[in-house]
Amino acid sequence: MALLPRLRQLMRRPTSASRVGARRPTKAARRGDTLHEDALRSVLSDDPNNERAFRALAEIVRRRAAEPDPETDPLVRALPESERQRAADLAVWSLGEELAGNPRAWYPLIEVARLSAGDDREGTLRRLTTATEREASGRALAEGLRVLREADLPVDALWLGVGHWRPREHDPEVARQLVLAAVEAGRPLEAKQHLGSLDMYPDARAVASLRVELVEIIADAEQQPTPDT
Repeated sequence: MALLPRLRQLMRRPTSASRVGARRPTKAARRGDTLHEDALRSVLSDDPNNERAFRALAEIVRRRAAEPDPETDPLVRALPESERQRAADLAVWSLGEELAGNPRAWYPLIEVARLSAGDDREGTLRRLTTATEREASGRALAEGLRVLREADLPVDALWLGVGHWRPREHDPEVARQLVLAAVEAGRPLEAKQHLGSLDMYPDARAVASLRVELVEIIADAEQQPTPDT
């Protein structure tokens, strides 16, 4: 079962009053990572975009979902590896959605979008758009473009980038991701236009090596046949 339908199925099941993604009380012995989890949640409460804390907490909830205590879940040993992987992904999804409720949060939206890209294109674009609008430096936009490219959605990456890129203000990494997306979409002329937009960046030295790199990428792309030929 795909990730999004599985998530919807789980959300329709009766649930307790506990918060989505929150650590649930248990009668089992406290695990060694419990204090670590609480500390990570405290960090993310202050800064929901702390990437290291999110990844560390995601690893904890992923491991717990994929390998629950056999004493409290006697069926765990019968679950195939694919089901454990889906359970782990759903746990991270729930964590990301929980943290994304903070109006300052953009990184959790990126991670949920990464998980949803294969099942929910519109939802993925919506999450990435929101993340981009919540973050001013362009880092969220660059990450969002990478997510779409990795999901083989370069045209959607171009749509997101063109609508939100501010070359004078944003991290130059956005330019790299846009040029790569244009090349992957078979649009070398559009890639050149994005490369030209780097002229607006206020620090020419800072983007000099990036410009050389992108010129070479575009030149290589122009030597390849287009998808329509």
